[in-house]
Amino acid sequence: MKLSLGFSPCPNDTFIFDALVNKKINTDEYVFDVMLEDVQTLNEWAMRGKLDITKISYGVLPLVMNNYTLLESGGALGKGVGPLLIARTKIDIDAIDDKTIAIPGENTTAHMLFSLAFPNAKNKIFKVFNEIEDAVLSGDVDAGVIIHENRFTYKEKGLQKLIDLGDYWEMKTQLPIPLGGIITRKNLNRKIIADIDKLIKQSVEYSFENNYEQLSNYVKSHAQEMSENVMRQHIDLYVNNFSVVLGNDGRKAVDKLLEIYASIHPGNAVIV
Repeated sequence: MKLSLGFSPCPNDTFIFDALVNKKINTDEYVFDVMLEDVQTLNEWAMRGKLDITKISYGVLPLVMNNYTLLESGGALGKGVGPLLIARTKIDIDAIDDKTIAIPGENTTAHMLFSLAFPNAKNKIFKVFNEIEDAVLSGDVDAGVIIHENRFTYKEKGLQKLIDLGDYWEMKTQLPIPLGGIITRKNLNRKIIADIDKLIKQSVEYSFENNYEQLSNYVKSHAQEMSENVMRQHIDLYVNNFSVVLGNDGRKAVDKLLEIYASIHPGNAVIV
């Protein structure tokens, strides 16, 4: 059975899905048509119902729950892994509401976490995540929310952190941060959904057991502009026990995020 599968070329995703898509584990009758795209593109595709299985930002989960179900495995949650708000020079936190802020996509978890911390900020510009540092450096925006590998490189460019939005979430909720999850079409057979969840879990476990000490060529080939040290930092930050199985704490964190979404968007019903 052939299924379309989308995830990002970032090291955490390629690390998770390497064994699955490259048949390092037995996938039985399942074959995957893989599409690697940035997370905002994947979010937009999910809202259009384009793929059978896809990575999304948890920020878009409330908008796709009529058609997709959240899987237990393959996602990114954790502590100390949240987006950072950065700027060229120090800006008083109380002044953020009046500043122009670059956000990595309208329907990303980063946007939701920023909105939780700064509900009255209105001057937002939505960009692809890897364009945000340059927008801040050039002065096109006053500040920006950075994710992924930019967490490890912003200091080298002379930028400074204003606030860790992940720390703010953890302080408010006492829960891990739900960043990205894996969803699959609800109209697939229940057995197929269960099989896919199991295969992703096996894929993560395989990479931890076989590819952690020596990163695979698959991971390296999709992160060519990163040093191996940055790739490993990326994996260490975003791939953990929650990626193997969401579990009770992970589910609580997702439920809290859906609750916050409903408070920010009171007109939009959320199906949990």
